[in-house]
Amino acid sequence: MDYQGILNVIEDKLVGEKLDGAVATYIPELAKVKPDKLGMHLTSVIGEEFHFGDSEERFSIQSISKVMSLALALLKEDDEKIWERVDVEPSGDPFNSLVQLEYEHGIPRNPLINSGALVICDILMTHLKDPQKEYLDFVRRMAGNSTINYNKKVAASEKAGGYSNRAMINLMKGYGNIQNDPEEVLNFYFDTCSLSMSCRELAQTFVVFANQGKLLKDEEQVLSEVHVKRMNAIMQTCGFYDEAGEFSFRVGLPGKSGVGGGIVAVYPNMYSVAVWSPKLNEKGNSTAGMRALELLTEITGSSIF
Repeated sequence: MDYQGILNVIEDKLVGEKLDGAVATYIPELAKVKPDKLGMHLTSVIGEEFHFGDSEERFSIQSISKVMSLALALLKEDDEKIWERVDVEPSGDPFNSLVQLEYEHGIPRNPLINSGALVICDILMTHLKDPQKEYLDFVRRMAGNSTINYNKKVAASEKAGGYSNRAMINLMKGYGNIQNDPEEVLNFYFDTCSLSMSCRELAQTFVVFANQGKLLKDEEQVLSEVHVKRMNAIMQTCGFYDEAGEFSFRVGLPGKSGVGGGIVAVYPNMYSVAVWSPKLNEKGNSTAGMRALELLTEITGSSIF
């Protein structure tokens, strides 16, 4: 299939449609990003690379990092112990909602909303001697790129205003679902969200979820096929907060979004694809990113359904 030709068509359509949206402002550092940035990169399971636009420029991946956190936790902790502390159901609520968390006695609905990711970070802190370093090493290994790093300015910006996250973690601490010091878990969580990556790097990282848990460069089995199946299922049902159903309806691929404007999606046994456009819709998902991936599955006539 002529993926480069298809991506070129998508780029032309996105430029012509002039989609609405606004850059996230509740994290001051994200508000500084130029709203007209647009990039897309597709990596196939046989190592082909296709791209357009600002696909090489790094941006704050934000909640996309939650997928890597969960992957690492599954390697460090027994599955049953993880799923006792965080559920696998769609939330149907905003990513930072406190209401559902209190109603369900401190058990987050899934690991891809903020409260669930905080529990996953708490699990990682229990198992890792140097969480920030070991997490970064894991992401670099998945991406095959040793230059990926945290953006300290973004992390500091989140720490300065992360009041809802502090409320969530203290609520869960009260219910006994946080084992480590809440402030230390928050610091680790904010660092993971601040990861700076490009569309190319994200697509190359997430191809492991399209390649049955194996890295492309050497076919190393990083994740088991069972874990990949479960993680793809969670991305499909929970990867877009309270817009997961809409993404499944329009795109039909497992994926994850972040308020930095990035979206990554996976077509098992075929490819992974990342899009970046900082202007978000009211649900916190990239407007152009959603449209780009909808066009991709429409033009190719393929999805997991």
